[in-house]
Amino acid sequence: MWLLYAILSAVFAALTSILAKIGIENVNSHLATAIRTTIVLFLSWGIVFLTRAHSGISSISYRSFLFLILSGLATGASWLFFYKALQLGEVSKVVPIDKASIILSVLFAFFFLGEPLNARAVCGLVLLGAGTFLMIL
Repeated sequence: MWLLYAILSAVFAALTSILAKIGIENVNSHLATAIRTTIVLFLSWGIVFLTRAHSGISSISYRSFLFLILSGLATGASWLFFYKALQLGEVSKVVPIDKASIILSVLFAFFFLGEPLNARAVCGLVLLGAGTFLMIL
């Protein structure tokens, strides 16, 4: 089931870039990010209450809460920079660089989380990097 969710994530992420590029025409990129974030906020909390997941809030540890806050700050920074880059550049160049986060995520997971990294994965990361480089030329 995770594969279906991952594919849907990719489809909606692709739509996000295209819709954002159209939507930020003559709009301040920070304002556009705030509007997008507000929609995500309402959608997320709506899903939390519809699925009754809000009852789990009290059981979240301080450590988990701290890292969720830090993740939210990182997301916000990513979105602000993404929208500014998208406003100034071409989708076909901005998105591959943004998706180079795949390489960084795998490397961070290796160094900070101790996740394994075998030769096949390293080869894939090198190919992703090369592909990204070719797309932005």
